[in-house]
Amino acid sequence: MVFWVFGYGSLVWNPGFEYDEKVIGFIKDYKRAFDLACIDHRGTPESPARTCTLEHIEGAVCWGAAYCVRGSSERERAAMEYLERRECEYDQKNLVEFYKEADPLQPFLTGVIVFTSTPDKVSNKYYLGPAPLEEMAMQIATAVGPCGNNRDYLFLLEKALFDIGHEEDMVIELANEVRKVLATLGNGVSKEKQLVGSPLKMPLKSQTQTYIPTSQLLLLPKAVAMDS
Repeated sequence: MVFWVFGYGSLVWNPGFEYDEKVIGFIKDYKRAFDLACIDHRGTPESPARTCTLEHIEGAVCWGAAYCVRGSSERERAAMEYLERRECEYDQKNLVEFYKEADPLQPFLTGVIVFTSTPDKVSNKYYLGPAPLEEMAMQIATAVGPCGNNRDYLFLLEKALFDIGHEEDMVIELANEVRKVLATLGNGVSKEKQLVGSPLKMPLKSQTQTYIPTSQLLLLPKAVAMDS
């Protein structure tokens, strides 16, 4: 048995569990969104953080990392138990197809697990839903939890996507808006070297902007892909 899990948030740079293989690629018909409350890692019940979930949109793509766990059932169980604790705000697990850039038409993996959330504030207490950019930026700039502050989560995601060569306009725009808020609050990030995102390589990638770095279910015999 082998299981695969897809990470699109903090799992991209910090999986936190023992894995055998990591592959960069994307899933289709999902879009990253900062619409999920986190009250135990980067925020609190009184001041929840905003973290990534996925919005189902036909034709969209979401880049990230797929992790493979092979071997004994004990290793698989340990990894899944860890992930379920970590991803406790996500109320769904879906099985998706995973693609690599070299072949965007033929799935590289099937039956990959991805953690998502129900986009309904009544049935899902952690779902915040969309908000104006400025409102999201203020929330992210000020939320802090036991594992650190919300802004670092955003900045680390921005950097991770840059590092894999698939920057995302939404993430860059939100990160830059947070930087504006921090500057206004007197907590501006230090002056850093400005990098320019790599040019468009294929239609699946979004147009890039300037990047400023800072500091549900069934195991399948062939595969199985997740995040906070």
